[in-house]
Amino acid sequence: MHLLFGIDTLLEYAARYKSNRVGLVTNNAATTVDGRPSRVALLQSGFNITKLFSPEHGLDAAGADGSFQHNITDAVTGLSVISLYGNHLAPSEADLADIDLLIFDLPDVGCRFYTYQWTLTYLMEACAAYGKPLIVCDRPNPLSGNFSLAEGPMLDNECSSFIGRWNIPLRHSCTIGELAGYWNKSQQLNIDLTIMSLLNWNRNQFFTDLNIPFVPTSPGIPDAETALLYPGTGLLEGINVNEGRGTNTPFKICGAPWIDARQLSDAVNALDLPGIKSLPCYYTPAWGRYANENCNGIKLTVEDAAVFRPVLTGLWLLHLLLQLYPEQAAPSLYPTVANPGGGGHLEKLTGYKDVWNMLRMDTGSFKHLTSSITNVQAWQNEVGQSLLYT
Repeated sequence: MHLLFGIDTLLEYAARYKSNRVGLVTNNAATTVDGRPSRVALLQSGFNITKLFSPEHGLDAAGADGSFQHNITDAVTGLSVISLYGNHLAPSEADLADIDLLIFDLPDVGCRFYTYQWTLTYLMEACAAYGKPLIVCDRPNPLSGNFSLAEGPMLDNECSSFIGRWNIPLRHSCTIGELAGYWNKSQQLNIDLTIMSLLNWNRNQFFTDLNIPFVPTSPGIPDAETALLYPGTGLLEGINVNEGRGTNTPFKICGAPWIDARQLSDAVNALDLPGIKSLPCYYTPAWGRYANENCNGIKLTVEDAAVFRPVLTGLWLLHLLLQLYPEQAAPSLYPTVANPGGGGHLEKLTGYKDVWNMLRMDTGSFKHLTSSITNVQAWQNEVGQSLLYT
């Protein structure tokens, strides 16, 4: 039995929706299981798509992290594209006035601070406000849907932002369709929501188990191993360390001119964290933090995805950096369209208000606290009625 994405299922219902004027939220990373761009496949099947909407990184999924995305005309279809990461994060009433039905088809990477899922929440709120039905095309969670691997912290409401609006774990173990169903109930949106489900996917499957090519979801997530590391090494955006951007291995490496590569690598390996190994590395980012400066750091390799805990690994890495380099390591601004000043980025990433003080604890206290906040066993029960797969 072959895997089918939600978009593949939706294509079979073209006759039902052909009279609807459709607005489609998508980008180049959203394809059918055989690799056709979703917007092209829908048009070929007879859907009357009148307008496109694009998220962060733009329709081509190639825009720089956090950068303003303009309204454009799609060179492939000739359709107008309204950016939901430019002048506004949600479609306006005027944007939706000539649309009967909205379809959302974007990949997710299973991490709370990845923004496509939050574009979905703004879309759902707009559907509630303006009475528009919504179809969400589901896609596999590349980190699997295994709830024993879900990791907190849960989101402190004081840390709510476009990289974490509502209270879910940092690694949530849901599909985008399951989150849509959960939010429709928990946020009392009560919109006319249809979820086009996956076929032949089970919760224990990582993306590497699917035997299909990984389409880069954005410049920083070029492959499935990067997606797996991202909930941990993505936290490094909040401090003055290069997270691998400016190289061809973002989020697999990290470094700074002031790090001792061998010392940090040995310290990470000494923790004996599950499923991960570290090696010293030396590199020069072409752009981003420390552009054109020699950086010393580590390269992380996932040896066993089934036990690897990216969030726990990322928190320990931050703790080690503050322990080993207390005079150099510091919080860092991270300006984006959604957070122009760039302040509080580490708090927004972790969803944990007191994260800096936590990271500066003695190692014993830090170990005790991280064991507590990363444990999110109750999350499966919370989201349970919205789960679609076993």
